Amino acid sequence: MRKSVNILKFATLFVSTLSFSQETDSIRKYSLTFQMTSIYQYHPAFHANYSGTNSMTPNEESALSLTSTLYLDVPLWKGATATFNPEMSGGQGLSQARGLGGFPNGETFRIGDPKPVVYVARMLLEQKFQLHNNQSLQLVFGKFGLADYFDDNLYSHDPRTQFLNWSLMAQGAWDYAANTRGYTDGLYVNYQFDTWQIRASLSAVPTTANGPNVAFRFDDSNAVNVEIEKKVVFKNNDVSTIKLLGYRNVAGMGNYNQAISNFITTPDITTTQQKGRTKYGVGLNMDYSHGDNWGLFSRISYNDGKNETWAFTEIDRSAQLGITLKGKMWNRTDDFAGFAIVANGLSKSHEEYQKLGGNGFMIGDSTLNYGIEQIAEVFYSFLIPNTHFTLSPEYQFAVNPSYNKD
Repeated sequence: MRKSVNILKFATLFVSTLSFSQETDSIRKYSLTFQMTSIYQYHPAFHANYSGTNSMTPNEESALSLTSTLYLDVPLWKGATATFNPEMSGGQGLSQARGLGGFPNGETFRIGDPKPVVYVARMLLEQKFQLHNNQSLQLVFGKFGLADYFDDNLYSHDPRTQFLNWSLMAQGAWDYAANTRGYTDGLYVNYQFDTWQIRASLSAVPTTANGPNVAFRFDDSNAVNVEIEKKVVFKNNDVSTIKLLGYRNVAGMGNYNQAISNFITTPDITTTQQKGRTKYGVGLNMDYSHGDNWGLFSRISYNDGKNETWAFTEIDRSAQLGITLKGKMWNRTDDFAGFAIVANGLSKSHEEYQKLGGNGFMIGDSTLNYGIEQIAEVFYSFLIPNTHFTLSPEYQFAVNPSYNKD
């Protein structure tokens, strides 16, 4: 990662949400939600002594991304819900989402073609059991994102409403199993008792690094994630949530030390790939809420960094700290603002591989001096006043058959 690069980032975020639901005798039959997000980003030209294949371009650049999501939740029986979630995404990120470990647009995927594409993001079955003595059990099976259930943070998790950076929407060193668009197939279990929760998952991993397809095999292609959560309520009613996450990925990864020892001109991690290699990691996640006024959050994460990054982003160590201020403090109840700083780094073998000219799927600057990647992000979110409009009777009937067109 570059030791110091000064890049001015400007981003605008537009989010629109529309939802429908049908109820009969106070029983919800289904819920249909549509959401659209558009993000524009820009950086001016900057000086760079060297630019490699995976460097952020030093030329003036702008990029626009667009994602839209349709959620359909259908209750089946007591505690059971089926979810179908198609998405459409288009556009691209700055420099095709290359050149930074902590990339600045969490709604951009590492896909070169900017044309809008429709795909199935989530398709799952969820069953919840409410047990005695403030206990519950949740089971999920199907296609989903691991970040839907793990490493949640009240103030830094959703790039559509909070911080945009990849290393702020999740733990930077968590190489969570997912295809290029962030989804996998698997089984998830969560057990809650009092103020504690224990959750775990067994899921598929990409067949290639940053690949579009995932596969599961018990011996050489799987991911295990386990997280323990504790909620603490203080005497002044402030609330804090602490999470400890551990994970292990098994896939056909390459090895950095082996790539370094084998190279003649330029090391290539893909030539050392071998089935059954592992990546271990751990992360600590904390948020703290002071009433309706402000909240703090922090994450620290680490992975062993011996084998190549396989799914999320090329970071082996990461630390972040931030604050969110609620608009109630300045008489704007629906507004809020946030500020965060992040420090990301590589393992020694990963860094040496990059210095010698090796590339991953996101970074690779060859002969530059490597150090800590430092990121700062500031945002302000404000509510646009409601605009009243009326849907046509035909449209209302299409999304809600119980609507009386007459």
